[in-house]
Amino acid sequence: MYAIIKTGGKQYTVAEGDKVRVEALAAEAGDKVDLVEVLAIKDDSGLKVGTPLIDGAVVKATVIENGRHPKVRIFKFRRRKHSMKGGSHRQDYTELHIDSIHATAPVEPVKADPENLPVVEETTPNVEEATTNEQQQ
Repeated sequence: MYAIIKTGGKQYTVAEGDKVRVEALAAEAGDKVDLVEVLAIKDDSGLKVGTPLIDGAVVKATVIENGRHPKVRIFKFRRRKHSMKGGSHRQDYTELHIDSIHATAPVEPVKADPENLPVVEETTPNVEEATTNEQQQ
């Protein structure tokens, strides 16, 4: 069983027991996280695709650590101009352990109790009043 989730503006394919690095989340190590933006789930019964999300589906995960990716060096160079510009960037991440994937459970319809239904009185419009109001205007 696997699921396609969306977090941090990116999409990830995850299965139970996987470790995945996602964009930084506001959670500490050891915290439980529910990822509710589930785009698709593949299980024994087949592939279930949301439009765009699957209602009620959730991927439960545990935060392993918060960290930073390796430094990316940026170097801009214009030839023959003696123009050089440098910089660097480190992106934050949160490493998650996927605990479980839950699809939408079937919802049974609720049967209404006739004793608790509101009473609606039928009213018939008065045709004479409607015609006299139209004639006055």
